[in-house]
Amino acid sequence: SWKKCNHVVCSPDAIRVWKVRITRIASGLQRKTPMNLPQHVRLVEVGPRDGLQNEKQPIEVADKVRLVDDLSAAGLGYIEVGSFVSPKWVPQMAGSAEVFAQIQRKAGVTYAALTPNLKGFEGALEAGVREVAVFAAATDAFSQKNINCSIKESLERFVPVMDAAKANDIRVRGYVSCVLGCPYDGAIDPKQVASVAAELFAMGCYEVSLGDTIGTGTPGATRQLIETVAAQIPREKLAGHFHDTYGQALANIYASLLEGVSVFDSSVAGLGGCPYAKGASGNVASEDVLYMLNGLGIQTGIDLDQLIAAGQRICALLGRSNGSRVARARLGS
Repeated sequence: SWKKCNHVVCSPDAIRVWKVRITRIASGLQRKTPMNLPQHVRLVEVGPRDGLQNEKQPIEVADKVRLVDDLSAAGLGYIEVGSFVSPKWVPQMAGSAEVFAQIQRKAGVTYAALTPNLKGFEGALEAGVREVAVFAAATDAFSQKNINCSIKESLERFVPVMDAAKANDIRVRGYVSCVLGCPYDGAIDPKQVASVAAELFAMGCYEVSLGDTIGTGTPGATRQLIETVAAQIPREKLAGHFHDTYGQALANIYASLLEGVSVFDSSVAGLGGCPYAKGASGNVASEDVLYMLNGLGIQTGIDLDQLIAAGQRICALLGRSNGSRVARARLGS
């Protein structure tokens, strides 16, 4: 039999075809809408490490400890406390072992450290660190400038770290920098990023954080990157790390949320930057990310007022303006 559909005569077969098409279109639209955002997001607070490591003025261990404790009290569930690297290269991180010894550890909170090599890992293990991070770059040019070796060489350095971590039941998180642009090589092919990220994941990193180190990424490029990397690594194993140089960090985080990513690195008061990326501003401010997530109804377990207080306290200590727009608005400064 034939039926009339909106004054157009259609066969049953044609109706079935259009039903399938409409269902597919609706499904595609639903996947891209905010209704499909994650219900919970985990923020990885990198302020005590990535935020402070490039500060020129000396920072007392007690002040670093206070910052970590303030962040714990605000409800952060993951805090990157310091790094075990040569003080020759990163003087500000020289007291990381002392910081770990003095912080008030809260149950359920991960206190992590950056360990670029086996010596650093051994130092972290001695300090009682139960989770570490390793970092690679998406380009050889940046890798050479940052850690004085190629991508291949950096990955080779991680092998003994991964072996030691496995032997000691320590979880390892991986970073890839310059995923949306390099200060030396310009635009980056997402497949190149996916290749490095896949290597880290295959080595045993339980999660890989994709870092827009110089902050040139845009939402469209971010979504393309995640789709490409997700072809090799499950989306639930990916995290985003965005700098706000071009004012795109929050937009890129929202784009990542739409792609199913639910873990983001951020720095209290927007502290930090990259000494190897000219003009690169700090990480996106944790307060600004939290404000946006709250507005989306996404749970984090973090108290915004306490987080603002923590950021303002460390900024006053450093004698610098607060890099969080939300904090400045709330504080009237």
